[in-house]
Amino acid sequence: REIAVGHDFRSYSASIKLALVTGLMAAGCKVHDIGLAITPMAYFAQFELDVPAVAMVTASHNENGWTGVKMGCDRPLTFGPEEMTRLKEIVLSGRFDLSGGGSYVFHANFPDRYVADLTTRPKLDRPLKVVAACGNGTAGAFAERILAAIGVDVVPLDTTLDWTFPRYNPNPEDLAMLHAIRDEVLKTGADVGLGFDGDGDRCGVIDDLGEEIFADKVGVMLARDLARVHDKPTFVVDVKSTGLYHSDPVLQSLGVTTDYWKTGHSYIKRRVHELGALAGFEKSGHYFFNAPIGRGYDDGFVSAIAVIDMLARNPGKKMSDLRQALPKTWSSPTMSPHCGDEVKYGVVDKVIARLLAMKESGEPLDGHAIVEVNTVNGIRVTTADGTWGLIRASSNKPELVVVIESPVSEARYRAMFHAMDAVLRENPEVGAYNQTI
Repeated sequence: REIAVGHDFRSYSASIKLALVTGLMAAGCKVHDIGLAITPMAYFAQFELDVPAVAMVTASHNENGWTGVKMGCDRPLTFGPEEMTRLKEIVLSGRFDLSGGGSYVFHANFPDRYVADLTTRPKLDRPLKVVAACGNGTAGAFAERILAAIGVDVVPLDTTLDWTFPRYNPNPEDLAMLHAIRDEVLKTGADVGLGFDGDGDRCGVIDDLGEEIFADKVGVMLARDLARVHDKPTFVVDVKSTGLYHSDPVLQSLGVTTDYWKTGHSYIKRRVHELGALAGFEKSGHYFFNAPIGRGYDDGFVSAIAVIDMLARNPGKKMSDLRQALPKTWSSPTMSPHCGDEVKYGVVDKVIARLLAMKESGEPLDGHAIVEVNTVNGIRVTTADGTWGLIRASSNKPELVVVIESPVSEARYRAMFHAMDAVLRENPEVGAYNQTI
């Protein structure tokens, strides 16, 4: 019973980790402590130290006051909702054996081994200036060193570790961080801006014009690039992601297979592992690369290097050129109408039945035939012109989740939203949206 543990740079993380270590030793475990770390460094430790289990104390990108433990025992996978529920039941019921007899080893300078693993490779043959933004989170301890080692001209931004987060929270989905990266890219003339979240397992992307590229669109760009290097690869994406993974003519011509799967990083990671896919892309920015690129777990620096390598393989093009080469789509943010926890799954079941009946009977949705439905996570309905809408239950709030995208026009995208919303409104339990288009 051996386990790797690490902690992020919060004022309280080290003390929480020591309490965790004490409990693990009391239960008879041999604990391998790697010290201050980003989450993917702890995942790497499972492989590097040949240890089956991991427990990483981190608040990720959340505000101060939050914390948690990312854990797993079947590398490279992490516990999902089912395993966490079982663990909760064991803890609350006291069904554990404090047999004692555990042991402890501290692995000094372990980050050096992680950095070497990422950077023992040929240097870039294209000069690239890259803004590396860390929001004063734990990734700041390693970002400049890693990227410089592969030959990047690094512009560090908020890389000094400071658990008060004086400028903004280290979350590459937050506008404050994205705007700071944009401003630095434009000021320095950088080729790309990369933003790392608090525990280093996600990477956000700003192009050379200062435009944010949503994580699912970055995934399409990476899929295009990787499909030219790896023959007819398979990718896994979550059901909230752009329809371009299926409709993009470049991906079609390269023989790419895409599997749309349940939203949630533990689900996508497991699906990538099961299918032996080259990579998985989640709209939240968690990317999972299998060999030869990665080991199947989410690592913001592996993602960053993949983006940098994509630029290096396209020497005549800027990041904005690669973005603008994608087919245009109109897509919504995640919209969440209120729906009580005790009724939301029943409402989704009724919506699924209603939309499946429409497809079966040939009834159009906003005048367009339903050509495809995906029910792995709620229901995603695609019409003949490629426009799609998703309705699912939120995993952690009394809400539903609605996402719309159209490759046709803004008017068509808005019409699809109203058509999907009309189906939702057949259920009086559905309340007001947090935001709409």
